[in-house]
Amino acid sequence: MRAEVSVIIPYYNDSVTIGRALRSIEGQSLKPFEIIVINDASHSVSLKILEKLKRKYGDWVNIVNLPVNRGAASARNIGWDLATQPYIAFLDSDDAWHSRKVEIQYGYMKKNPDIVLSGHLYRELSKGKVGTLNWPVELKSVQKTSRVTLLLKNQFVTPSVMVKKDIPFRFSEGRRYMEDHFLWLEILSEKTVVVKLNVELAAVFKPMFGASGLSSNMWLMEKSELSNYQYLYRQKRLGLFQYAFLQCFSVAKFIRRLLVVYVVRRVGMKITSFKNSI
Repeated sequence: MRAEVSVIIPYYNDSVTIGRALRSIEGQSLKPFEIIVINDASHSVSLKILEKLKRKYGDWVNIVNLPVNRGAASARNIGWDLATQPYIAFLDSDDAWHSRKVEIQYGYMKKNPDIVLSGHLYRELSKGKVGTLNWPVELKSVQKTSRVTLLLKNQFVTPSVMVKKDIPFRFSEGRRYMEDHFLWLEILSEKTVVVKLNVELAAVFKPMFGASGLSSNMWLMEKSELSNYQYLYRQKRLGLFQYAFLQCFSVAKFIRRLLVVYVVRRVGMKITSFKNSI
């Protein structure tokens, strides 16, 4: 038995981590029906590793090769349109899932068909803790996500989200920053039911801010968040006061993140210097 879930993975030169991501899906207590990997014009070496994994997993994994790099948002949209199942789950190629992710999240959405989108908590692991994807989990509570809460903060990392396939929304084509937050806002703006499962069912292997990858481009992410609010204001989905408040609040969060990253790096440098002196 497999869950009625299509998993979408955008892939661009993540040859070191894609195997871990696929193993975390293979290890699910309730496996999804299919995996669609969108190869976003990776280099030849990364493509060969992907093809090797395809031979390992067979028809369960469908690889779509794009001729030019289009970014994760467009790659996810392509996979979304190709998906054959009524539920879509997203996983980034450098992240992983807890072994009960599909069982718990799909099971809850199946029992509550009014829910259009659900997300959950995640656990931040160091790169070396590859085998620790089976920590004890229990779904103790579910929280309905309000529009105000989502406007103030992106409640869901992309690998935590499961949506109904047939909703009339997609990621913004060509956008490379905060496109996920914008999609969640679009979905919730239509008075749909969005919930947060208070259980850690995903693993990320780098800090969400100030690390390598997209999250390191903090200013570009900030500009995209401000752009999200601007778009909603122009569409008359935000009042002037709401728009002004959110712009100021976003900038304040950005300054705080910069300070946190600065302090963490300074502390890290001092620890390294101390170790080298011993």
